[in-house]
Amino acid sequence: MTGLGAVFRPQLAPERLRAVARAADEAGLEELWLWEDCFREGGISTAAAALAWTGRVRVGVGLLPVPLRNVAVTAMEVATLHRMFPGRAILGVGHGVQDWMGQVGARAESPVTLLREHLLALRALLGGERVTTEGRYVRLDDVALDWPPGQAVEVLAGATGPRSLRLAGEAADGTVLTANTPPDGVRQARRLIDEGRAAAGRTGPHKVVVYLLAATGPGAGERLRAELVAEGVGSVPDLGVAGDAGTVAKAVERLAEAGADTVILQPTGDEPDPEGFVRFTAEEVRPLVV
Repeated sequence: MTGLGAVFRPQLAPERLRAVARAADEAGLEELWLWEDCFREGGISTAAAALAWTGRVRVGVGLLPVPLRNVAVTAMEVATLHRMFPGRAILGVGHGVQDWMGQVGARAESPVTLLREHLLALRALLGGERVTTEGRYVRLDDVALDWPPGQAVEVLAGATGPRSLRLAGEAADGTVLTANTPPDGVRQARRLIDEGRAAAGRTGPHKVVVYLLAATGPGAGERLRAELVAEGVGSVPDLGVAGDAGTVAKAVERLAEAGADTVILQPTGDEPDPEGFVRFTAEEVRPLVV
């Protein structure tokens, strides 16, 4: 069955998260995803709060920009979440929006190299290994977590370009694709991911998570079109969906047929009813998605 979830977008003030997370939990939403977009809200802090306020919904962070974080700190925070809330936290990392990274003095000359080194070290630390490495960006000297997760932890990577997608297949446990990825883009991403997996000799499962920009209710079509135009992708076919639950479910199924394992509905930035959006996802769309 295709996984389904929704995003709490950081255009909403942090104090709105509690009501949205509780609505998602009560409605039976499978996954609630959060973003660490500069300069809005922190990913780990919001994830910890959402997990504490709820009892069953899984909470994803997509994505943590690795230029902002020492890998040991990322590992400690992720391990802590998994020990406190076993099986409910989902971690995604990425190289971040380069303009934002430049604003804070953290722009890497080679974002792909940094992401590779971060992924390899992070997965090793979360796996309970003691790590010594001297990379271009990641340097660890005899580092191990005192409190590693009690079970295996998947680390997902956000990727868009061919090099990053191959890297995700090579060094991550899954890949997160943006809402600017139409079904044909998902198919192409799967091929590139599989090239990376083959090059690394990896044969295990690799989850692909895809965001889908979605709008429902009054003015849905206008809100969707306005956001696509603002993002500079108004002319790209097969992006986003506006309409009732049946229409949204068909768009989810098209992404699933293209290779998505999980589809996360991304409301428009001006969504008027975020609590209603997560209930719509769980109660109306979920029963229509196989």
